[in-house]
Amino acid sequence: MSNVLLVDGPAGEPAAPSDRPSDGEALDAYSTVVTAVARELAPSVANLRVFRRVRGGRRVSGGGSAFVLAPDGFLITSAHVVEGSASGGVASFVDGRELSFTVVGSDALSDLAVLRADASDLVSAVLGDATTLRVGQLVVAIGNPHGFAGSVTAGVVSALGRSLPVRSGSAQRVVDNVIQTDAALNPGNSGGALVDGRGRVVGVNTAVAGIGLGLAVPIDDNTRRIISSLIADGRVRRAYLGIAGGARPLPPRVVGRLGRDRAIEVVEIVEGSPAAQAGLRPEDLLVEAAGVALRGVDDLHRLMTEEMIGRRIELTVVRDGEERRMWITPRELVTV
Repeated sequence: MSNVLLVDGPAGEPAAPSDRPSDGEALDAYSTVVTAVARELAPSVANLRVFRRVRGGRRVSGGGSAFVLAPDGFLITSAHVVEGSASGGVASFVDGRELSFTVVGSDALSDLAVLRADASDLVSAVLGDATTLRVGQLVVAIGNPHGFAGSVTAGVVSALGRSLPVRSGSAQRVVDNVIQTDAALNPGNSGGALVDGRGRVVGVNTAVAGIGLGLAVPIDDNTRRIISSLIADGRVRRAYLGIAGGARPLPPRVVGRLGRDRAIEVVEIVEGSPAAQAGLRPEDLLVEAAGVALRGVDDLHRLMTEEMIGRRIELTVVRDGEERRMWITPRELVTV
């Protein structure tokens, strides 16, 4: 029986160890970026154990991730991670620290929450700007589902401008400009950071959209305002009109007059609401509010900011094929 010699080079010429690339040389540009971002962000990402009281007085815990907003203990996570928590929980970091935290403020209609941990020397992450992202750009999803070892997945931005339906009590809204990525979101990574190649947080990982697809709430000017409101007031104030409706094409003769083809059809009016007091009726078509064109319900949601509460605004309404002007004063949305 003959002997078989296995070699990894030409027969009779064993490869010299010095001819092989070093570990550093073997890292391509993609790997270099991912490893650098993971190393930089790992100290800023925490595992959350969230305590909730249930019937019978028992305390149970859920979990998720968060990232550090400021060294003095402020953390950002997803609102659904801390939903129902009255007593906070424990945040664990990769350096072995376990810190108690409380919920400063939570906003289910943006799926964002601010926490405060008992610390003054945390390593804060740098916030970026999701509006600069491009489809195909490298992003890294970083969470901490297990406590003392971060979880890192990498991928690309697969779509921008997605919408995420959210609900709080009877109130419904959509989160605009959600980032879709193929960086896998592992269990427990909700509330963690979505980071660009320069190590800046551009999103808060919030949901799995399907096999191989994740969604993240973008970090942009609107998100920053929500975070500031949660820190200052513990909540986000929004205006509401008190209607239920949906997008509908305008009649052709109205299209010619107004120069637009869609509006919001009023389906239902909430009793005693600003819409009822203004005299709106089911089947009215809302074309414009405060000078802003309304093509769908999302346009109205974007308009109903804190600045609109108590402000008398003009509506352009089409009723029975005729255009008319009406006035309405939005009130504060109560989500309890």
